[in-house]
Amino acid sequence: MKQPLNHRFSARRILGAAFLAVTVFWCFPLLRAEDAPAKPEPLPLWAGKAPVGDGTFSTEEAEITLYRPSHPNGAALVICPGGGYGGLVMGAEGQGIALWLNQHGIAGVVLKYRLPRGNSMVPLLDAQRAIRTVRFHGQEWGIDPQRIGIIGFSAGGHLASTAETHFDAGHPQSDDPIERLSCRPDFAILVYPVITMGDKGHAGSRKNLMGPEPKPEVIEQFSNEKQITAQTPPTFLAHALDDKVVPSENSRMFLEGLQARKVPAKFLELPSGGHGLNGYKGPMWDAWQAQSLEWLGEQKFIPTEDVVRSK
Repeated sequence: MKQPLNHRFSARRILGAAFLAVTVFWCFPLLRAEDAPAKPEPLPLWAGKAPVGDGTFSTEEAEITLYRPSHPNGAALVICPGGGYGGLVMGAEGQGIALWLNQHGIAGVVLKYRLPRGNSMVPLLDAQRAIRTVRFHGQEWGIDPQRIGIIGFSAGGHLASTAETHFDAGHPQSDDPIERLSCRPDFAILVYPVITMGDKGHAGSRKNLMGPEPKPEVIEQFSNEKQITAQTPPTFLAHALDDKVVPSENSRMFLEGLQARKVPAKFLELPSGGHGLNGYKGPMWDAWQAQSLEWLGEQKFIPTEDVVRSK
């Protein structure tokens, strides 16, 4: 497995990524109707009894929507849209990502997580449940239970980084067979993520997640750069250096923590694009997609032929 890598993106490679993205569009035609997978349908995660994290339950439901590729390679990603923990960007950072993953043989599982409203454990419980659920249905859905990752954007990146630093091996004594399975993701992709709940984080996400006056121990718990261990899964990060909403120091801190514990990692520093990378389009957006696929291939999470499709 490759050593942790920090990569500053050159202008030459940015233009190359944009050219490759155009090539993909013209070289790979739209799916024929008979090849298209069944229409995705939402699947409730909790069946009306969703835990809040303090021993109580809520009737508010979280759900996942599975987007199956026509030619699956066995890998899957649980997708966490952003929105500052006050909303959900379900289009570009949800369904759009699932459809992109499907083009490369990867199942996309869009997570519509509950908004916390100060109950900090709520989104994490939903993300953990989503990973367990995908693992439980792996054989049925054509997914390898050891190649289930998580991807997140902005506050969804914070949720993804929380899931990869706060996990367990399952609860063997549970009456629920889903809860007996591990909620550890096998890999993670974080795109302009919120990482810390400290001064360099995002004030709006922090308030929505933990309330207006969070306790120091809760800030520590959800400052994920402080929660990395040797068991944290391999991680790809991408962040624009000119991001004024969520500073790129968030990704830098997480990278340094991964490197210190010898966890395979790559940080793609993009020279421009701001938060959202120019509205989810253009060379910077194409760049993280192309390079994240290359990284997944290097880490043996997807086969080489599915990496080649990105070129």
